[in-house]
Amino acid sequence: EDVTHLLADSLDGMQRVKRIAQDLKDFSHVDESAKQWANLEHGMDSTINVAWSELKHKARIVKEYAGIPEIECMPSLLNQVFMNLLVNAAQAIEGTGTITLRTGQEGDQVWIEVQDTGMGIDPTHLTRIFDPFFTTKPVGKGTGLGLSLSYGIIQKHGGAFSVKSEVGVGTVFRVTLPIQMKTPPV
Repeated sequence: EDVTHLLADSLDGMQRVKRIAQDLKDFSHVDESAKQWANLEHGMDSTINVAWSELKHKARIVKEYAGIPEIECMPSLLNQVFMNLLVNAAQAIEGTGTITLRTGQEGDQVWIEVQDTGMGIDPTHLTRIFDPFFTTKPVGKGTGLGLSLSYGIIQKHGGAFSVKSEVGVGTVFRVTLPIQMKTPPV
């Protein structure tokens, strides 16, 4: 009887390892280094799975995906942007809260939003959040590079970043990207 249970547990464990390995591969796009057509919603899902240990105790994840089309991009770089936004959102939440992910399309562009129910960003800091080494986190808790690097990645893709925040209510980051890149990334 024990052998049957042990085999079932082993098979379940192997399936979890396989899923984790696939999520890491999807997140990093290790087989791809040039621009290509990719599904950003799939990339966001892979990123959630990779960051799950950071997210699961802090936030309930709500997905409001619109079924946006694939875009021409460098998926591994965009997944890094998603990772930075998700981890920042989780870290902004005191106790537990909600992170809502939304997607949509406007003409020849798509957008992705990451909204949290965290502490919000002081209006005096909003103009500096994309500056290298600027952080509102305590010493030793952040480098101030995540949003700066993310901003550069979005610019390389010909996109834009925007942020709305209210102290005590939360923050919404929106990334807007062209469906087809105009110039090759540098």
